[in-house]
Amino acid sequence: MLSKKCVPCLPAQAGEGGTPALSPAAAKGLLKEAPNWVLDSGAKKISREFDCKDFRGSTAFVNKVAVLAESEGHHPDIHIFYDKVRLELSTHAADGLTENDFILAAKINALS
Repeated sequence: MLSKKCVPCLPAQAGEGGTPALSPAAAKGLLKEAPNWVLDSGAKKISREFDCKDFRGSTAFVNKVAVLAESEGHHPDIHIFYDKVRLELSTHAADGLTENDFILAAKINALS
């Protein structure tokens, strides 16, 4: 996944299909590419909590994630706590998970 690049997803239009979400089985299969990420019960998002030393560490990590997310054109939901950062990934255009989520998760893992 580290060598792949996120690709733009197409939202569903009236009468046209957009980028489809992965099936729960496919999402479970790709989870091995993103160690320590957790698949939610509906197989619509993955999340991971990162421990940081303190608030400065949390914000420094978030800034690294932000630069990566911008370069990939795919953005996580970010929750910042004093010494923790929780990231959630899903593809809003697909109303679920796509390969992009696992690509970005693998690349975020490489930052930590």
